[in-house]
Amino acid sequence: MAILFNETTSTFTLLTKQSMYQMKADKYDVLLHTYYGKKGAAYDYSYLITYADHGFSGNPYEVGDDRTYSLDVLPQEYPVYGSGDYRPTALKIRYPDGSCACELRYAGYQIKKGKYALPGLPTVYAEEDSQADTLVITLEDTRKLFFVHLYYGVLEDLDLITRSVCIENHSESPLYLEQALSTCVDFQHGDYHIHTFYGRHMKERTQQTNLIPHGIQSIGSSRGASSHQHNPFFVLTSPQATEDVGDCYGFSFLYSGDFLALGSKDQFEQTRIVMGIHPDNFCWHLEPGERFYTPEAAMAYTAQGMNALSQIYHRAYRHNLCRGKFKTARRPVLLNSWESVYMNFDGKKLIEMAKDAADLGIELFVMDDGWFGKRDLDVSGLGDWYVNENKLGCNLRELSDEIHALGMQFGIWFEPECINEDSDLYRKHSDWALKVPGKTPVRGRCQLVLDFSREDVREHILNQICQVLDSARIEYLKWDFNRSISDIYSALLPPEKQGEVAHRYILGLYDMLEKLFCRYPDLLLEGCSGGGGRFDAGMLYYTPQIWCSDNTDAIDRLSIQYGTSFGYPISTVGAHVSQCPNEQTGRITPLETRATVAMAGTFGYELDTSEIKPEEKPIIQNQIVEFKKYYDLIQDGLYYRLTSPEDLPACHGWEFVKEDKSEALLCVVALQIPPNASRCRIQLKGLDENKIYLVEGEAYPGSVLMNGGYLIPHATVEYESFRIHIVEKNRD
Repeated sequence: MAILFNETTSTFTLLTKQSMYQMKADKYDVLLHTYYGKKGAAYDYSYLITYADHGFSGNPYEVGDDRTYSLDVLPQEYPVYGSGDYRPTALKIRYPDGSCACELRYAGYQIKKGKYALPGLPTVYAEEDSQADTLVITLEDTRKLFFVHLYYGVLEDLDLITRSVCIENHSESPLYLEQALSTCVDFQHGDYHIHTFYGRHMKERTQQTNLIPHGIQSIGSSRGASSHQHNPFFVLTSPQATEDVGDCYGFSFLYSGDFLALGSKDQFEQTRIVMGIHPDNFCWHLEPGERFYTPEAAMAYTAQGMNALSQIYHRAYRHNLCRGKFKTARRPVLLNSWESVYMNFDGKKLIEMAKDAADLGIELFVMDDGWFGKRDLDVSGLGDWYVNENKLGCNLRELSDEIHALGMQFGIWFEPECINEDSDLYRKHSDWALKVPGKTPVRGRCQLVLDFSREDVREHILNQICQVLDSARIEYLKWDFNRSISDIYSALLPPEKQGEVAHRYILGLYDMLEKLFCRYPDLLLEGCSGGGGRFDAGMLYYTPQIWCSDNTDAIDRLSIQYGTSFGYPISTVGAHVSQCPNEQTGRITPLETRATVAMAGTFGYELDTSEIKPEEKPIIQNQIVEFKKYYDLIQDGLYYRLTSPEDLPACHGWEFVKEDKSEALLCVVALQIPPNASRCRIQLKGLDENKIYLVEGEAYPGSVLMNGGYLIPHATVEYESFRIHIVEKNRD
């Protein structure tokens, strides 16, 4: 059993392969957090807690004259606002009398086989009940009006602990949840670095490292989506931690909307971590008898450095978060029409591109934006999801049949959540858009956002999508979302429930995606939000891949995909070979380098195949053959970051290693060509030091390749890349 309860000490201990997590109900029924870190003896770690009389730190009433007991300094499992704890808290609730002061006390527990699920929300899952255990600890407020149920999922072999919270109103009056976060962890000792991943549109997930100061270091989004600006994933490390050694804690939020994550150090050198829904656009009206579930947070720990932590998330998310046919099945190599023709196409042009693509070995043709309604520019048509047959010169089935006749599959682009004012749908149902009465709305990309908190809106859009999908053979759908949300107001909800709109919107989005997932089990869904604006674990539950960034420049993608790799598996990273000079940067990079970078993802092309030079065609054909050859190694192998592109090395490298260490693929891009310089040396990782490996026909012991390294050939052109296959000698 991965969950232990000691009745004598009232301690709960959660165990994974490498980690141990512990909490304790003390003599006052306060649930204290006692330990999270390296696995060891299931001892009562509350001996590490110091009790002292601290000035200006109040004491709960039931402790009497004991000034050494204060929630302002004790490590707590789920701290609440108004309890005398002045640090960041996880729960703030407003009572019917308008007060917010709250205290929680331990009321019981349950241990169950299997992994809990959450209604309407994504979760990590276990294939069998034997692969996970669930702990539910119940706390009750001292005014006896509501319960707080703390959910813990322990996936021992995955080295993952998940958390969620259920608030249950058992009073006779409504309560208002003004903040309800999903996880809190208190560390009593030590300094910690927090590694976050910030960015902007077309420059997402840049790694940033800060020492958590006295005060608060926070990231978050109140844009209605997890955002390009900050990712709902971060890593806490000891100051000495590197890619290969040191204590590392991962915190990943399985949610696609507003979020808040922060680290705070108090006056006594204690560090608190909290994560959950951002409170700025959140206030939930909890009726008597109702329950509210927070989204799941997934936590992981390792003492073996950042790379080992990433591999925990890679394995868990690829196999126990992504679902359906395409979570492990090989996905087709695709050609997307966007950067080649944008909205300037007809059916003849698309067929012309598809014919050339088929000759190259491309397996899926994707028709991007511009095929529906009145849609030649991005100022009109969104919301009118019917095929513009005049533009295509045929119906969708005829177009799809022609592409399938070429031996290819067919895919299509949608942006279901948004609407243009110049559309039939808006003229008929303007109240379906999120707008504040009496105020002109904020536009983004000349569009508004549909109110997905409303079931009638969702059903209308879903019916339109299904009519299109049922009208032709369509194997792939790209779900895009190209603006942040503002003017958060629903025409259907009363004033006291307007604070629920942002979260109800995300629940509505998940409802739509779940219905698509269930109705079309053979459909490959790809998520997108202007590229990486909603690259989060929540979306991966519904879409096994996400377009990583609208920036397809191979050199910029090195940094974007490097940052993404910390929390997300390679199999989820949408990456394409695009045209040169690159549309976003004007940079010119070799065709082989663009493929090397795109192979660290789902792999496809985003260019006009009719303009490919004759000498480039066999290169592309070989790239596709090579990607298929190494597909399992790339997608399922252990991923190692060998350098950081942010450090501007002479060359940047990464590596895929088969789990049994019999095979590896080393990928390197030359970032500089300094004159009269030594060859670039890359030290490999993850090999068996006692095995002999063949590299370019030469034999090397694994220990030599990892300790001494491998010399990369001299680059002869700017941004040249190298893909070097490494195999165990005498492997069958």
